[in-house]
Amino acid sequence: MKRVIMIISILATSFMVAESKDLQDILLTGNRYYMDGEYEKAVQSYQSIIDSGYASAELYYNLGNAYYKSHDITMALVNYERARILKPNDPEIQHNLEIARDFVVDRIEVLPEFFLRRTYVGFVKIFDADIWALVSVITFGLALGLFLAYFFVKQLFFRKVSFWTGILFIVIAASTFLFALQQNNLVTKHNQAIILTPSVTIKSSPDEDSGTDLFLLHEGTKVTISDVLGEWREVVLSDGNSGWLKETDLIRL
Repeated sequence: MKRVIMIISILATSFMVAESKDLQDILLTGNRYYMDGEYEKAVQSYQSIIDSGYASAELYYNLGNAYYKSHDITMALVNYERARILKPNDPEIQHNLEIARDFVVDRIEVLPEFFLRRTYVGFVKIFDADIWALVSVITFGLALGLFLAYFFVKQLFFRKVSFWTGILFIVIAASTFLFALQQNNLVTKHNQAIILTPSVTIKSSPDEDSGTDLFLLHEGTKVTISDVLGEWREVVLSDGNSGWLKETDLIRL
């Protein structure tokens, strides 16, 4: 039985290594296509890797560049935004995203965000969820060590230092664990989307006939999905305006 399990493990590992090598070959092929100016083929190569279940900020960034060079600004925006979600502080991603945004027709004013919330979210985005989780584990381990020292050290001064420093590390561990959860939610549970069709009329209600026409949006505009009803999606703009459109008119990030 152990031998069978070992053989299965070896085969599974071999398949994973082979698949990883295949994906790496596809990535290198996509890079060659990009360098040779065959941007549509580069798009196909990068997208095939993502369709296989592998994704990263770098891969989305490369795909965004290939779409941009192919003059598909909307899909370039989609992939730059996806890259930025995974790496919110990357200057190259932000730079290319701003360049692509210049082609968007709609100029939506951004409502000012409450200062404390903006500062807090900005702080959480400094590191990704994995780093915050690592800091949490390390500080929790240090706290346990300090509490053990509290029970075994005889000097009163060092016992006090161990106890209060341990309390401080527990607070840091809990805080960074919370940051890790929130950063993970920012990446996995957001409701952002990009308008995909050249232009779409936003309705006051999820009905083609009875809904009142509110305003017009154009492709590339970023929205937040706030409600779902059948094939309809209620979206909110950064200026606070909202309305309904069909799911086929947008693409989720």
